[in-house]
Amino acid sequence: MSPRPKRSIHKDGPRQRTLRLRPGSVAARAVEEARAAGLLAGEASEHLSFRVPRALYEAAKQQAGVSSPTDVGVAALAIMAQPDPVAAFFKETFGRLGADFDLEY
Repeated sequence: MSPRPKRSIHKDGPRQRTLRLRPGSVAARAVEEARAAGLLAGEASEHLSFRVPRALYEAAKQQAGVSSPTDVGVAALAIMAQPDPVAAFFKETFGRLGADFDLEY
């Protein structure tokens, strides 16, 4: 068994992988937000391997506009890593009703 080839390291550190996502897609926006939050910085050291139903994978590829399984995985994780604004609103407003809210039917 031959050893794995070493990854090329640029003078500025590990090379950033370029994702090829459909511009304007939910996946592209989520990846940009994840990049801005620093979630895509550093070395890609985590390895994921799992099986999914073909229909789910094909639908995700089509929706994101990608062909690479890695791009599908990164886009999916970026979407999942985003905070849910609705959940944040519910937490902030839990137990509070407006002054003009009427509980009478």
